[in-house]
Amino acid sequence: MKLFLVLLLVAAMIATVVALVRGIVAFLKVTEADLKGTGPSQAALKSNKMMQQRILFQGVAIAIVALLLLLASTS
Repeated sequence: MKLFLVLLLVAAMIATVVALVRGIVAFLKVTEADLKGTGPSQAALKSNKMMQQRILFQGVAIAIVALLLLLASTS
């Protein structure tokens, strides 16, 4: 059980880093025309979505760490 949770934690951490990098890359692709446009651009929407996914993956990682600590304290 602990091994499974550790592997799941590593996967959540990797997913967090991937979402962070993709969000930063999307943020850096915003052009001046996008900034002067009348609404949110596709790059801005993608950057926002990636940052939301990063927060989700961080929450999952924190929950797994809490479970691992709970399991460690009971044994």
